Amino acid sequence: MASFFDEIAKNKLKSLLLMFVFISFFSAIVYLFVYFLGGGLIAFLAGFIIILLYAVFVYFTGDKLTLKMAGAKPADRQQYSSLYSIVEGLAAATQVPTPKVYIVNDPSPNAFATGRNQKVSAVAVTTGLLSIMNKRDLEGVLAHEMSHIADNDVQFMMIAIIFVGVIGIIAAVLRNALWFGMGDNRQNGGLLILIAIVVGVLAPIFAVLVQLAISRRREYMADANGARLTRDPQGLADALLKIKNYAAGPNAQPVKAANEVNGSMYFANPFKGKSLMNIFSTHPPIDERINRLKKMY
Repeated sequence: MASFFDEIAKNKLKSLLLMFVFISFFSAIVYLFVYFLGGGLIAFLAGFIIILLYAVFVYFTGDKLTLKMAGAKPADRQQYSSLYSIVEGLAAATQVPTPKVYIVNDPSPNAFATGRNQKVSAVAVTTGLLSIMNKRDLEGVLAHEMSHIADNDVQFMMIAIIFVGVIGIIAAVLRNALWFGMGDNRQNGGLLILIAIVVGVLAPIFAVLVQLAISRRREYMADANGARLTRDPQGLADALLKIKNYAAGPNAQPVKAANEVNGSMYFANPFKGKSLMNIFSTHPPIDERINRLKKMY
């Protein structure tokens, strides 16, 4: 048990270090953006404050935006009484407030958790998930999502998504500014221009790779913690196997509302096929997740 908690501490430390690198890189992009538009220190600080205000706004409204983007509707307590029972039981076991429960009308079996902390959180499941899961499977999936809430992963991922979006926007504007010669600052020659071009191209890729590294580690942790919470790793493994079989079937569909911004929040990869989106997936391979759970039987 001690080694388990040691691993949690190590993973959290690594995630914090990754976020520190993330924020440093973000600050460098803001500086280059302001520099090549001819601004000084005041312009840099003003731009940084504006972006931080934007980030705060998204942080406090991101959960609502995520639910709205997914087309999630509050689950009717009478119609989904068993779903509420599972969520409330898991919330009690993890000693966190019961999250709000939502339903997404989508045939693809999936689920996600969102929020900004343990007190302000929500879980959403698709109608497709409810149609193929028995109670044991569903409990495994929801235990995984409750682990994300209990470990404050939803808060961490919300921050990561904000920075990924902001870095992408700034990098795109920086590329356009250089392309159209808006910030023709020749004081330091072509070296800084070359650096800015490289940063403008690589920044979004770097941001996604950092988010990918954070997400995959946390998915493995949520699987392990969810299995320990239910004391039934096979239930979660069976749920993953059903989702894998669905994705391999002829009628498989991607989650309609999933995109590169919110895709990392889902229980399983919400995209279908061997697309570029899957190559840079923030989710570990399902087979690897199942194998790790089998070792806990």
